[in-house]
Amino acid sequence: MKNIKSFASTFMLILLASFVLNAQNNFSEFSGKVIDGKTKKALDAASLSVNATNISTITNSEGEFLLKVPNQYLDSKVVVNLLGYNTYVVPVSELTKEGNILKLYESVTELSEVSLSAYKNAESLINKVFNEKNKHEPGASVYMTAFYRETIKRRNRNVSLTEAVVNILKQSNTSQVRDIIQLGKARKRTDYKRLDTVSVKLQGGPFSAIFLDVMKYPEYIFTKETIPSYKFSFSQPTTINNKKVYVVNFVPKNQALNYSYIGKLYIDSESLALVSANYNLDLSNKARSKNLLVKRKPSSIEVHPLQASYKVNYKEKDGRWYYSYSNLFLKFKVNKKRELFNKVYSLNSEMAVTDWEVNTEGKKIRGRDRLSPSVIITDAISGFSDPNFWGEYNLIEPDKSIESAIQKIQRNFKKQQQKEDKSENGNP
Repeated sequence: MKNIKSFASTFMLILLASFVLNAQNNFSEFSGKVIDGKTKKALDAASLSVNATNISTITNSEGEFLLKVPNQYLDSKVVVNLLGYNTYVVPVSELTKEGNILKLYESVTELSEVSLSAYKNAESLINKVFNEKNKHEPGASVYMTAFYRETIKRRNRNVSLTEAVVNILKQSNTSQVRDIIQLGKARKRTDYKRLDTVSVKLQGGPFSAIFLDVMKYPEYIFTKETIPSYKFSFSQPTTINNKKVYVVNFVPKNQALNYSYIGKLYIDSESLALVSANYNLDLSNKARSKNLLVKRKPSSIEVHPLQASYKVNYKEKDGRWYYSYSNLFLKFKVNKKRELFNKVYSLNSEMAVTDWEVNTEGKKIRGRDRLSPSVIITDAISGFSDPNFWGEYNLIEPDKSIESAIQKIQRNFKKQQQKEDKSENGNP
């Protein structure tokens, strides 16, 4: 079997650098929570979009959201949708500044409602999806603004937090040119004491998220060579944005590939465009997976992956489908020679597109402004002390644990400032 490059091998190493400030006050903020209307369960990764615009955000893992709406759109509506749920629409004028509870209700789709007769089997559908993947894309580059967050934890404690707003020049699927990313604004804080003897870094920062776009980068998972190595089967159909969606399960047939995945693909039943992909790296062979996620490490350390999960979502507008959101979660155990106890780390990286436009004006990102997949973000703590740091940019609301980490950073920053002030005034 031809050796296909895998996204699993591109992970740990490097981050990002630099920053630019440009906050304005011509917007209104609305926060709240999206929940299941029946069970009251918080719904993560639910999309909230301002109607007739490309402005959007998503809910965090606790279902919470913060949406910044430019004042000229305050008479618009907010469209809330999530795979498997009926779409909910609410006028912006009916939202309060905070405490909004938006309820979504599960949509039940019968197999009889979705015809599968056109496809001999699930694999034939998947072949069609990837063979015709360019039919539903914009056909031109797209200029996107996105929010990126990366957290590293040791056990359950945050030890590193990186956040950035980036500009993405998203290239057409038909182009051989890779996507280009420019850093707009960023902040990062790492507690190296809690990282102990190992420095955990994610190679590429936002590139790790953008490479999950399997329509642009199918070589990381599904190609003509690799598709026959998977067993595909249909599952219960679902809906998104009130449209019917095929659900296709996939598992590896054997150990023929260096890297295999297990997961689900969600496919729009009318256009056959990929709506979402949710999958995990197959780690069943422990001997084979040892050090799998590591690009560089000391010889005295062994890394055993415990979980590697990936997710990518797409959004439709006017019959065209656009990259919208991706998430990467890694959990791994680090063993060091001559140490009795091992250490467990987790790394979560996610990116949400918050605004975009088809690049009809030919916008470019100059070479000197382009991020490299190997660039590193310098430690910059000043942003964490500024409550208005992000200005008008939409972002993913921080989870409670991240909020606590930010509050601690702010307290430490304040103490440091007080020490410096005393020193300047000649006080001991």
